[in-house]
Amino acid sequence: MNTEDVLNEFRGAGALREGHFVLSSGLHSPVFLQKNLVFQYPDRTERLCKALAAKITEAVGPVDLCVSPAVGGIIPGYETARHLGCPSVYVEREGGEFKLRRAFSIPEGARIAMVEDIVTTGLSSRECVEAIRKAGGNVVVAACIVDRSGGRADPGAPLVALARLDVPAYPADQLPPELAAIPIEDPGSRRLKG
Repeated sequence: MNTEDVLNEFRGAGALREGHFVLSSGLHSPVFLQKNLVFQYPDRTERLCKALAAKITEAVGPVDLCVSPAVGGIIPGYETARHLGCPSVYVEREGGEFKLRRAFSIPEGARIAMVEDIVTTGLSSRECVEAIRKAGGNVVVAACIVDRSGGRADPGAPLVALARLDVPAYPADQLPPELAAIPIEDPGSRRLKG
């Protein structure tokens, strides 16, 4: 599966959106990948994650465990783990920091794939990798469905991406005029107040 195949899965689900979006990183972008519209379809999710699992295996060989950041990474982490033949767990924010909870643990010496949905800056991925390492894990690869940084993101481990895009993203105070003229949508969940 190549980048165009991945984008076709997003297009087919109505998940490749254009406008003015605030990303979970806080950056603004004219393009938003609404992955939840893709992940609602088991067949699309299976195709994407099966291909990601193959790329992980090709890059690092077998892994013992997939660990993902909640909430966005749970579905692709689980489905990728299914194709890798290993368990899947996730970290959650507690006090603003990712931690293993729900009696999840990391076996000593386990080779771990940190699996994420979409990487923009790599911050959530880095935080997840740090949490895994604090719990004694050996992160052999960071993997994602889409790297929208064009390869510039640093997730804290070697990055394997099913698709790599170079989508512009801007700080709020550096918006190009054409983007600033479009009303802002904030479709993510990080800033939701419970």
